[in-house]
Amino acid sequence: MIKIAVLGYGTVGSGVVEVIRTNEKVIDQRVGEELRIKYVLDLRDFPGDPVQDIITHNFEDILKDEEVKIVVEVMGGIEPAYTFVRQSLEAGKSVATSNKALVAKHGASLLKLAKEKNVNFLFEASVGGGIPILRPLHSSLTGDVIEEITGILNGTTNYMLTKMFYEGADYEEVLKEAQDNGYAERNPEADVEGYDACRKIAILSSIISGQQVDFEDIYCEGITKITVEDMKYAKAMGMTIKLLASCKRDGEKLNAMVAPFLLHREHPLFSINGVFNSIFVHGNMLGDAMFYGSGAGKLPTASAVVGDIVEEAKHLNRNLGVGWSEEKLALEDKKDVKRRFFVRMKGKKEDFEEKLTEEFGMLQYAKAEGVEGEFGFLTPVMPEGEYEKKAETFRDSILGMIRVEE
Repeated sequence: MIKIAVLGYGTVGSGVVEVIRTNEKVIDQRVGEELRIKYVLDLRDFPGDPVQDIITHNFEDILKDEEVKIVVEVMGGIEPAYTFVRQSLEAGKSVATSNKALVAKHGASLLKLAKEKNVNFLFEASVGGGIPILRPLHSSLTGDVIEEITGILNGTTNYMLTKMFYEGADYEEVLKEAQDNGYAERNPEADVEGYDACRKIAILSSIISGQQVDFEDIYCEGITKITVEDMKYAKAMGMTIKLLASCKRDGEKLNAMVAPFLLHREHPLFSINGVFNSIFVHGNMLGDAMFYGSGAGKLPTASAVVGDIVEEAKHLNRNLGVGWSEEKLALEDKKDVKRRFFVRMKGKKEDFEEKLTEEFGMLQYAKAEGVEGEFGFLTPVMPEGEYEKKAETFRDSILGMIRVEE
């Protein structure tokens, strides 16, 4: 019998307990022996809940118990999660986590420690929630050079942008609705400013590059400036707007970004709506592949965590080789990355056309129904730094800019 401990009995922690107890027989079959929860660590008690029989308030109970082979960290945040995970690995216990903040910040050092101790540190649920992406990258696509990963990695913002696009609602309206429906936190900053997606793409960038990519080094822009007018232009051009987290190879370099992008109808992520997430992968041998599903939620996330637990239970005392080096990767400067830009300007097109053509070259102009006193245009492909210089000339007239994902 393999004994495990769960750190935290919140949304995901309670989900892990539920998945293991509901699917006990099939999990035992896949592990090859019985897998049982010996402890659940939480500050609270849960009278009336069967879990109360295994609740402990003291992490030392878990750390010192040699029967516990796997520790499941679903507390969230950096501390005390990091200390508990590090101590668990040092004690020769494998760890499974859904904690993206922890993995993005300390992933390289914890993976190195797991390798030294011949145990495992797995974190499938930290990136795609219920969508399997890390294990396919590690086991199924090891023969490929991954040239691009672009994803809709945050269900809250995708829900909001979908509502804005199809219902014509404004940002504040859809944010309140998302909060009322439980899709957005009372403090939605991590989602709407793109920080959640940024940590996830940092983890994916680290995996495909084999080096540490710090999320602080990734340009990150949220959805707070997206307007009803932006959505009207997108519709008029047969496009939509999505918050994308992306890392791409550009020769020997890797660039990464989180920002709203305009997508053409032909783009594989165009139709990913509501709270669903999707990850597009391009490998030099595989070509294109898509992963789609619930990017969050109690049971989908718990399902991914339990997948890691099963993997670790099947490989006790054998490191699976998952990881990247602690050497930091220098990302390509975003100013050097080439793309098209959609720009909105106040005033009449006729008053600016000659000067815009002189500065940008041939432009594709756009008009949106019900939008007065302004016009829009798509630039040719150019480096972002070049766009910034050209846009400076029209700084007082530009109402907004959104990048275009080709």
